[in-house]
Amino acid sequence: MAEILVLYYSRGGSVARLARHIARGVGEVDGMRARVRTVPPVAATTLVATPPVPDEGAPYVERADLAECAGLLLGSPTRFGNMAAPLKHFIDGLGAEWTSGTLVGKPAGVFTSTATMHGGQEATLLSMMIPLLHHGCVVAGIPYTEPLLSTTRGGGTPYGASHVAGTRDDIEPTDDEAALARVLGRRIAALAARLAS
Repeated sequence: MAEILVLYYSRGGSVARLARHIARGVGEVDGMRARVRTVPPVAATTLVATPPVPDEGAPYVERADLAECAGLLLGSPTRFGNMAAPLKHFIDGLGAEWTSGTLVGKPAGVFTSTATMHGGQEATLLSMMIPLLHHGCVVAGIPYTEPLLSTTRGGGTPYGASHVAGTRDDIEPTDDEAALARVLGRRIAALAARLAS
C-alpha cells in the first residue's frame, strides 16, 4: 500500500482533529493509507529536550517519512497569516531533501485551523504552499466542483481544508469542515495513485 504523509503541528487539538478527517479521506482511496505524523514544539530557549516519542498523539516525523510517502498533506494553525513556528522550523531543516529532490513530483495539499473566520486561513494555506512548490510538489486544493465549498458556513477553501475553532477553541470540525477535509485527503491520495501509474 502506498502512503500519504499527513504532517501537522497542533497546539490546541483542532489541527490534529482535522488531520484525522484528512487521513480518513486518504483511506477511502483503494491502495492508499495515511501515515500521520507531527512535529515537536520549539522555543526560543530550549529548557528541556523534547522526548523522542510524544506522550500522546501522532509520532514525530522523521526524514524517512518524506522519502517513503507518495504524497503529502501539511497542516498548521494560523500564526498571523502564516504557519506556526514548529512546522516552519522542520521545513527549514529540509535542505538535503530539497537538494536531492525527495518530494519532486509528489502531490501535496495543505490545511489549517483558526480561532476566527478571518483569522488568516487563506494566507496561512498559501504560505504553506510556497515551500512545497520549492520542493517540486504538485500542489492541489479543493476544486469548486465540490458543492460544499459554496455552502459551508465555517471553514473550507479552494486552497485547502480549514476549520474555524472559535474563541472557545472547539477542536471538533463542523460536518462541512470534516467532509471537506476528507475530500482533500481523497483528492491527494487519488492524484498520488494516478501519478504512480
